[in-house]
Amino acid sequence: MSRIGRKPILVPQGVKVQIAGAKIHVEGPKGKLDLNVHPRMKVAVSDNQIAVSRPTNIPQDRALHGLTRTLIANMVTGVTQEFSKTLEIEGVGFKAQLQGKKLQLSLGFSHPIDFQIPEGIKVEVPKPTIVVVKGVDKVQVGQAAANIRKFFEPEPYKGKGIRYAGEQIRKKAGKAAT
Repeated sequence: MSRIGRKPILVPQGVKVQIAGAKIHVEGPKGKLDLNVHPRMKVAVSDNQIAVSRPTNIPQDRALHGLTRTLIANMVTGVTQEFSKTLEIEGVGFKAQLQGKKLQLSLGFSHPIDFQIPEGIKVEVPKPTIVVVKGVDKVQVGQAAANIRKFFEPEPYKGKGIRYAGEQIRKKAGKAAT
């Protein structure tokens, strides 16, 4: 049996879990999330614990077992404490600022880039070179951070660009004069 899928998910105080057929609804202090579970997976709630089980040992069921449990655990974590990704902007004159529901990025191009913040995502700019993306859905937070990073990925010669906090960029040597 899957080691991850076998673990029960503890439901903290203040979180409501409702199961209707193949749909799971999780509601907590930070927000609400819904998930359509694969019809072969069985999900049960009892005594503030969620348990996921599978019908057989075929490879597809084994893969879905751990995946389903992890998705539900991420939902419970997201509605209690939000997920966040921090991006660092490095480069001379590179900066970010919030303008309503848009994030405006100045990345050395001839024009500023406006990033429309998706619904359900919060963006904070504590410093002009730091952008924090927050939300209850782990997938949405990661995708929004990746979309922002894609505007100017770190280049390997000077390291300019947008990177995740703590990300190491392998630098290359420039041309050497002989």
